[in-house]
Amino acid sequence: MSEPAVPQAISDGTAVLGIELGSTRIKAVLIDEHHTPLAVGSHSWENQFVDRLWTYSLDAVWTGLQECYADLVADVRNRYGVAVTSLGGLGVSAMMHGYLAFDDAGELLVPFRTWRNTNTGAAVEKLSPLFGHNIPHRWSIAHLYQAVLDGEEHVGRIAHVNTLAGYVHWKLTGEQVLGIGDASGMFPIDIASGTYNATMVGQFDDLVSGTALSHSLTDLLPAIRRAGEPAGTLTEQGARLLDPTGSLAAGTPVCPPEGDAGTGMVATNAVAPRTGNVSAGTSIFAMVVLENELSRVHDELDLVTTPAGDLVAMAHCNNGASELNAWAGVFAEFAAAAGASVDTSAVFETLFHAALDGDADGGGLMAFNYLSGEPITGLEEGRPLYFRTPDSTLSLANFMRTQLYSALATLRLGMNVLTRDEGVGLDSMFAHGGLFTTKGVAQRFLAAAIDAPVSVGETASEGGPWGMAVLAAYAVRHGENQSLADYLATSVFADAQVDEVKPDPADVAGFDAFMDRYVAALPVQRTAVQAS
Repeated sequence: MSEPAVPQAISDGTAVLGIELGSTRIKAVLIDEHHTPLAVGSHSWENQFVDRLWTYSLDAVWTGLQECYADLVADVRNRYGVAVTSLGGLGVSAMMHGYLAFDDAGELLVPFRTWRNTNTGAAVEKLSPLFGHNIPHRWSIAHLYQAVLDGEEHVGRIAHVNTLAGYVHWKLTGEQVLGIGDASGMFPIDIASGTYNATMVGQFDDLVSGTALSHSLTDLLPAIRRAGEPAGTLTEQGARLLDPTGSLAAGTPVCPPEGDAGTGMVATNAVAPRTGNVSAGTSIFAMVVLENELSRVHDELDLVTTPAGDLVAMAHCNNGASELNAWAGVFAEFAAAAGASVDTSAVFETLFHAALDGDADGGGLMAFNYLSGEPITGLEEGRPLYFRTPDSTLSLANFMRTQLYSALATLRLGMNVLTRDEGVGLDSMFAHGGLFTTKGVAQRFLAAAIDAPVSVGETASEGGPWGMAVLAAYAVRHGENQSLADYLATSVFADAQVDEVKPDPADVAGFDAFMDRYVAALPVQRTAVQAS
């Protein structure tokens, strides 16, 4: 779209908006008919650790959404000199899983319990063998059943349960629906029918019979929609929630809400079989679209779906880049104390590039990035650690390489199960998220970690919110007559520029050596949790 045409398209209300509520940032991306980002808005926020549970308040949700949207509107005004009064389409995504329980009046019964909580061990130990299906600690059904097991007072008053994306969509449209990808992180999906697995629903209802939970699970969970299917329109009340100034008109079609895993697949064109993607932020996870079902249940792997409903194996790690960000903050403080004026992006670029000069195995250093529990390694809590042996080589390069390796290490353990134990084929792996903003560093180390080529596209830094905007555009324009995979291939990524990095044999050998030390050092992490 030519520059003069952009203001007209925005004024005409044909631009499409995607919003994603991530772990540390809420971000909005406005796109044109060619899926090109026109403007962005963002708002930083943080979870709180309250009563030993990770949470965000609903007030923070709406304050964050409103400030994010206002920031986008300001960006539009500064770039193009026009106001945003209507939209061609809208979609909302958010971090997956977790637990939002409401009563008949629509009131939240207990504070939002996010995906980061791993207090659901007893529920997982019961549900996984009952279903013959891996139920991770962070899934909504695990949180619900744990509340039943713990005899929590609110259980008898639950009228419906949702994810964060589903909750926001409900408030914007009045519709209690959920995209199938996000729904697959609440409860197992029957791939053939695109609904919650009826057999397992019956098993759960029998399991909780006689408890305070009075409704069937079918009545508690949101209805499922596939990508492209209608999911409601922006109501007047919803428009005011998003834009309290009153400028945004109601009536915008809103696509099914999705989780950040689904938007990551869309943002990296990884929704077809034998494709995969890695998303790296506060958490880090890999998604691989399967050709066939896995041979058996694996605790390290979730089975979820693409936004179109195809089966996906997900290796999810609770801990991603947060500890790396904290160390970058320490170096930024040192620079400031030394009288140097260095912006945040320069700090990250300097540290990341330094890692390229480190020894292939990190020089014998060791780090764990565990701010929270990590189910893949069997830990309900985490303690960030850095240590080394006396004969190791301490340098900035080795320190940073070790920190980056640590951010990828647990993911490697999950991917080993998928590629080595199950022999799953993978033609392409795409990466996106803030970890890959500095070109050629985390991408190179990820290629070494999984011993496969890794590609990063032009939209990698926009990530999930751009992917959500694409899903909204798909629903408005082609949802009924073209598959999502075809739409992405022909309309979105046909001319996309992609940078591919192949694994360097020396890096692969070095990462393997690091992983040997990492696995051997896991008892140190467990001891740290027990001792503090």
